[in-house]
Amino acid sequence: MTAARPIDLLGQAHERIVRAMGTYAHVLVVGAPELVDVAVARLGELERRWSRFLPDSEMSRVNAAEGAPVAVSPETFLLVSRAVEAWRLTDGLFDPTVLDALERAGYDRSFTDADCSVHRAGVPPRPPMPVPGPAGVVLVPELRTVQLPTGVRLDPGGVGKGLAADLVVTELRRAGAAGACVNLGGDLRVAGRAPTAHGWVLGVDDPVATGHVVPVRLGDEAVVTSTRKLRRWTRAGAELHHLIDPGTGSPSRSPIHTVSVVAPQAWWAEVLAKSALVAGPDRGTDLLARAGVAALVALDDGSVLEVGGWADRVVTSPSGS
Repeated sequence: MTAARPIDLLGQAHERIVRAMGTYAHVLVVGAPELVDVAVARLGELERRWSRFLPDSEMSRVNAAEGAPVAVSPETFLLVSRAVEAWRLTDGLFDPTVLDALERAGYDRSFTDADCSVHRAGVPPRPPMPVPGPAGVVLVPELRTVQLPTGVRLDPGGVGKGLAADLVVTELRRAGAAGACVNLGGDLRVAGRAPTAHGWVLGVDDPVATGHVVPVRLGDEAVVTSTRKLRRWTRAGAELHHLIDPGTGSPSRSPIHTVSVVAPQAWWAEVLAKSALVAGPDRGTDLLARAGVAALVALDDGSVLEVGGWADRVVTSPSGS
């Protein structure tokens, strides 16, 4: 997975790494060891509500409703609301209605590890279809119902891991944790007191130098990395990945391969990272600048673009000196 982890722990933190949401989840709690189990259980609960790979999940029921309204939990209502909001805020660069496009490209079952062995390499991808967009999604807060137009299905993966990190970190703090960190495969949120002498400094995978990390300083914030170097597969000689361009319905052909974003919340950082990658260097960096976030954008030609004070986030040593 894409790394993002605290540097130089002082032994004040209690942590665990588990499988969750198709990736590895790293949960770290400062000052309340009993809450680690609570956080892990909560991630499992959210996965059972949201996974498109579980036929009885709330999101699967919403997607199978054929135009009928479906009553859902507060968490699922929030997930869909955030996804539709993200579509509006990015002028359609982020589109949660890409599920059919993902499946046509071959992402029709969950990844169990970093490779693509779950995909049928001998079966060619089906021709892409236009992405419908969520303009017709009806959300009724009073009834907590979600109604999708017939033929429209949502992919919760575009915002789900970031939102899960946000929810669990917030709940850990409310439950008494002095500090908390949740990392879901590179979608990371921190809050409260860090378990280090120098605050929250997270090691983010260097997009250029394989095996190296970039130390990035955070407050009560999130850092999210989106890349097409993971979750990719080859079918009928075509290399494909999971980041769909809503304009074509196909995996993005943007010259950007990785985007890391620092933002106040992980769901928003996740949306911006994916949107910028799909948009390409010009539109992507403009979107990030308008959002007022710090970001690092890596291109196929080996160049990198820094946006919004990214350099100010990077520390030259764990102590920041």
